[in-house]
Amino acid sequence: MTQQRIQVKSRWHRNELPTRSLVLGPKVVRDGTFFRVWAPLASIMAVRHVSGSGRTVELTPEGCGYFSGLVPDIGEGDCYTYLLDGTIERPDPASRCQPQGVHGPSQILAPSHVWTDGGWQGMGLEDYIIYELHVGTFSPEGTFAGVEQRLDYLCELGITAVELMPVTQFPGDRNWGYDSVYPYAVQTSYGGAEGLKNLVDACHRRGFAIVLDVMYNHLGPEGNYLHAFGPYFTDHYRTPWGDAINFDGPGSEGVRDYFVGNALFWINEYHIDALRLDAVHSFFDLSARHILNELSEAVHQSATMLGRMVYIIAESDLNDSRLIRPRKEGGYALDAQWNDEFHHVLHTLLTGEQHGYYEDFGIFEQLLTAFREGFVYAGDYSRYRQRRHGNDASDIDPLRFVVYSQNHDQVGNRKDGDRLPQHLDLEALKLIAGTVLLSPFLPLLFMGEEYGETAPFQYFVSHGDAALIEAVRHGRKEEFISFGWTGEAPDPQSEATFQRSRINIEIRKQGRHALLYSFYRRLIVLRKNNSCLRTVNRQACTVTQAGDAPVLLLARKNDHYRSLCILNFATTPITVNLPGSYDWEVLLDSSESEWGGLGPGVILQGEDSGGGGVSYRSNSMSVVVLLAEYSEPTRPGSPGG
Repeated sequence: MTQQRIQVKSRWHRNELPTRSLVLGPKVVRDGTFFRVWAPLASIMAVRHVSGSGRTVELTPEGCGYFSGLVPDIGEGDCYTYLLDGTIERPDPASRCQPQGVHGPSQILAPSHVWTDGGWQGMGLEDYIIYELHVGTFSPEGTFAGVEQRLDYLCELGITAVELMPVTQFPGDRNWGYDSVYPYAVQTSYGGAEGLKNLVDACHRRGFAIVLDVMYNHLGPEGNYLHAFGPYFTDHYRTPWGDAINFDGPGSEGVRDYFVGNALFWINEYHIDALRLDAVHSFFDLSARHILNELSEAVHQSATMLGRMVYIIAESDLNDSRLIRPRKEGGYALDAQWNDEFHHVLHTLLTGEQHGYYEDFGIFEQLLTAFREGFVYAGDYSRYRQRRHGNDASDIDPLRFVVYSQNHDQVGNRKDGDRLPQHLDLEALKLIAGTVLLSPFLPLLFMGEEYGETAPFQYFVSHGDAALIEAVRHGRKEEFISFGWTGEAPDPQSEATFQRSRINIEIRKQGRHALLYSFYRRLIVLRKNNSCLRTVNRQACTVTQAGDAPVLLLARKNDHYRSLCILNFATTPITVNLPGSYDWEVLLDSSESEWGGLGPGVILQGEDSGGGGVSYRSNSMSVVVLLAEYSEPTRPGSPGG
């Protein structure tokens, strides 16, 4: 095996830190391929041309643990590995493709995609209606092409943003994606890099934003070879999934660059519109500048340079408003965060479940708090956590919170992966849909909920290590203890578990599925097209309760209209006094026969209302939308006053 040393003049002194403009991984150039890798644990780094001559070419140290070099006569489609200190052979930590899986060599890709979205600049966050899907179970094909074939369906539904669960390379060919170990490589069984770019392009042609779920809190256990290259992980902290990412210890500067560079990679190379950061409560960083602050600043700067609107959305169970507060208030300036507590309140009110973390919920007034303040627990004592939890977010506009009645976690992390339609009737499903889609928050739907999908969404993997498979099975059982669920959980390793989790959108044409699907479409049309219902700023929204009844009244106003959404969680009809002497129009009543109800509520006038004014008698478990023309009173001294 021949050795060849390529001399590349270093642009940095040894004690200087390279800038993040350094792109890791291979880059095809005219004379071959230029490689760069961060490997501070190695003294000598070389590239081995696996699919060609088998020769090994040594790279040149750049300082701070970086090595780089031009390797001639190697190009697109060729496979390679890195050889550390002449003894350890590993795939590229910044691999763009793993055609033989997580244990095989890396493959060189050239950015040859011809983009057609030159006019796309993204969309305002207030216009996001998010549809979360899993590529492998959303279509019969289980690929990016399969998702692309169903984009017309999503257009028909009316959503505006497609959110993909993680699509980076994971072991085997079926996985939720949170076991991926190559943050820069797209899963080959889904269609690889070109398949994802085709999907993004197709989404932008239809006016969809595309959100990508990424993991910067951990990597999966199988095929994770980063330990050989550098201090990517630390045992100073622990996550539920193993070692934490090293964001603040010795050598962390290169680790931070690796993950921040990955975020920029998706935005620049794949034209992604928003990144959903998985479980940021497992981002452990005690340095003076938190990694989330650094990451959001880099992404927003890149978006400005590109002339596009790009967002960072966090998943967190900390109830910490610093995530979404501006830097001048000591925040990290992320654009939005998932709000699990909104889900927990809805779920407990309608299902009655009180096990596990649901023990902190189940009171109707908590729904009022969620609408008014975002967080339910804002420094209050949590019985489940046995401590105080959260801080205040009541001054933050609602569009900073993503809300939902179902998502991959809240369905898939149940023992049987059962969905709400297995527990609720049509009236309750319509009510919960209205509560999410008519809220001033950013709504998220989980694939299939719009027509009441009956297939479960269960946890599945396809690991190759027998000991790891048993550990996963045992871990799932342990997770369910606090919920009191009995019986055997579906086997995560079984292909049957994966197959059961496929959705079937054709059932949207049948029975109550068709009614629910039509209702979702109507709600989305109202949210998108009615200027008053589009209002998301907190000052223009008022949340009250109808007396002592479990009925939430969401009032909005703008310069021309006043709206009132009546969310009736009561088991009996309720009469609601309507504010003002307006001519109210009923835009929607879930009790109408059009939506499978037994008959709509009615507007009562004068004496009939019992109070001399106008009221609406709403049916039990219903959602009603009323609209009236409205104008601000003329002030003294103003024109016409």
